[in-house]
Formats: sequence, C-alpha cells, structure tokens
Amino acid sequence: MVKILITGSLGQIGSELVTILAKRFGKSSILMTDVKEPAVKNSEDVEFSILDVTNADSVRSIVRENGITDIFHLASILSAAGEKNPQKAFAVNSTGTFNVIDAASSLGINRLIIPSTIGVFGPETPRDNVPDITITRPTTMYGITKVSAELLSSYYHDRFGLDVRGVRYPGIISYLTPPSAGTTDYAVDMFYHAVKHQEYTCYLSPETTLPMMYMPDALKSLLRLFDAPASSLKHRLEYNISSFSFNPQELYGEIKRHVLDFRVRYEPDFREEIAKNWPRTLDTSEAAKDWGFSPEYSFKETVSDMIVNVRKILDLA
Repeated sequence: MVKILITGSLGQIGSELVTILAKRFGKSSILMTDVKEPAVKNSEDVEFSILDVTNADSVRSIVRENGITDIFHLASILSAAGEKNPQKAFAVNSTGTFNVIDAASSLGINRLIIPSTIGVFGPETPRDNVPDITITRPTTMYGITKVSAELLSSYYHDRFGLDVRGVRYPGIISYLTPPSAGTTDYAVDMFYHAVKHQEYTCYLSPETTLPMMYMPDALKSLLRLFDAPASSLKHRLEYNISSFSFNPQELYGEIKRHVLDFRVRYEPDFREEIAKNWPRTLDTSEAAKDWGFSPEYSFKETVSDMIVNVRKILDLA
C-alpha cells in the first residue's frame, strides 16, 4: 500500500499537489505536513500533522509511525525570503533536507521527490539554452542550499541506492496560491492587480527574462517523474524543465490584451539582482528524453487561463 508524506504541503506546489495525489491514491494514502496549521481545512479532507523538518527525530518518527512509503519533500524557504533570513533558509533548505534524505535512506523509502530550482544557477552559468550539467555557482542562500540538495541527493543515490528524484523548477504561475516570497512571483501578482484594475508596481526591470511554466504543467511533470522507471533516469535533481520564457514587459503586453486599462510601473529592488543572475532559457531535452517531459500550455494559453480563473476566484467573472 502506498502512503505518501508531503512536507511543506501548505506552499504553492504542495497545496495543489495534495488534491491530485488524493484523487489518484485516495485521501487515506496521503499525509500532509507543515510547520503551521492550515488556515482552512483542505478540500480533500486529507490528514494533516505538524512537522518541522529541521528536527531530525520528528522526521524519522513521522515516517515510522505512519508507514510512509514515498515522500514529496517540498518544505523550502524561497529566494527573496532566503535573502532576508539566510539563517532560516539554511536551516530549512539544508538541515531540513538532509534530515529528510537521511531518514528516507535509512528507513527504506521507495521514492523521494525533491524539487530543485533555477536558483542553483549564477552569474557564471550560460544565460541561454542552459543544459542540465553546467556551472552552478549561485549567489543567494536559496541557490546555495539547493545546490547542496542536488549534491546530497546524488551522494545518497550513489552511496546508498536511494531513489531520489527532482526537477529544477522555473518560475511557477498559479491562480490558487497567492504570491509569496519568490523572485518570479511578480507574474502571479501582476494577474491579480490586472483583474482588480489596479496599477502594478513591478520589482523587476521590464526586460528581465526568465523561464516559467503554468502550475498544471509543473504538477504533471512532477508526477510523470515520480512514475518513471528508475532505470531511465540519468540525473537526480538536475533535470531542467520550463514551458516558455518572458519578461515583465511581455507579460504586461499579453495581459493588456484582456484588460485594456491595466497599467504597470517598474521599481526594481534586490530581487532584480537575483533574477539577472539566472538563465533566460533552459535546455529541457534530457527531461523529455528520459521521462517524457512535455508541457501543454503555451504562454498565451497560460495568460488566458489565468485571467479566467483569477476572475472566478475574485468573483469577477
């Protein structure tokens, strides 16, 4: 019987992944965890427990006591928040991730899924068509801790045979989870301002281009990797994925086709310095070849669908 633990289940990816996994495996097969209680009960009525991944004993106990077979480790402090509190970012992203990896290895977990990020790249990384194996010398605590997670995962796979897998996520666009502390979250925030007919102040420059993808494709990709035969995987957490790339000016132009009075002004802050060290485009051919990565939503389709769904959420349809 499958029993899946999700850490960081109240975050942007975790909150939507829960619904998909509950429908596929049944709600009794999923255990949501996070460091705080959810504000509202999840719609799938999935069991929830408090878990601080920085506490190794707590991680091991929850895995043992619940008969966990597989883990999606999503607990993480994102890029912008990590620069404001690097000590917390290290504790959660490095110590917490080590605790989960070590517990998964020693307790016989079948599959451990850990998303990585384009944050692992830095100023020495090529800017365009970046391959999976390249220079990874990030300049943020978020990126440093995620490189560490990639290396730890490869070590535990090679040394102990742990089946640990992951993708390097680009910016994720979603209408269900409000923007939080990611450098690419301006994109989601822009949609909400547009639909509410409010001017948006963007913290990135108009020409700062970054790889992105829509949440349905982000979730589908994670599940496709989860299902892939272990023998087909050449990498651990280093698989690049993205659907398209755009900059704030291009997103503004496409949104304005749907909301004619939308206005944006630009006041770049410290997040601009983070973003300009990340790639503009990624080579995703290894993910496509090894486990069938194939996004469905184009840039224009994503914008159209976001406008429709944000209007529904705000009851403006």
